[in-house]
Amino acid sequence: MFTGIIQAVGTIASLAQQGDAVRMTVGAGTLGLDDVVLGDSIACSGACLTVVKFGGDVFEVDVSPETLARTTLGRLAAGSPINLEKALRLSDRLGGHLVSGHVDGVGEVLWRREHDNSVQFRLRAPAGLARYIAPKGSICVEGVSLTVNAVAGAEFELLIIPHTLKATTLGALKAGAPVNLEIDLLARYLERLLTADGGAPAGNLNLELLRSAGFAGH
Repeated sequence: MFTGIIQAVGTIASLAQQGDAVRMTVGAGTLGLDDVVLGDSIACSGACLTVVKFGGDVFEVDVSPETLARTTLGRLAAGSPINLEKALRLSDRLGGHLVSGHVDGVGEVLWRREHDNSVQFRLRAPAGLARYIAPKGSICVEGVSLTVNAVAGAEFELLIIPHTLKATTLGALKAGAPVNLEIDLLARYLERLLTADGGAPAGNLNLELLRSAGFAGH
């Protein structure tokens, strides 16, 4: 698990094709690797990957065909910046929200607007993810835990402060850029609890249903 609080921006040093998968070597930047061991998980722009080799300030991960197809990692090249976060320890502060590192889909930046102390973005999510995105809810974009400001259909808006823009790859995003999206885990589990078979809702969402699922007091 992760928190969506980026610890460093690394750089892809090289990409080596290995059958239908890719061995990716990542320059860790300021991410300390002293406590990393083989098999550890590191989120790379939101995708949880397993460390298979490391040394100095670089580490290597294998990226499966599924991950290449369903995330932005398959579109990156040597020299591309990448958001990095080591897996959450039970003693760590949860500064963002619970993030699994399993990317749900790739969205698109529609526009970017500069403000005095922030940058406003509008993004479009894949249609199947839109129902999980709510105003003031959490969403993970390129591995970054963010708060949704507004929602209109499959489109949603974010307001990002200067620190986040500087400390992550989000500061370089422009209209048309693809981005990894992971919806809030709570939204997916709540839907599952409120459906009979994981498909259509068993009924309209109301206080009685929330109480029966344990999400509201009596």
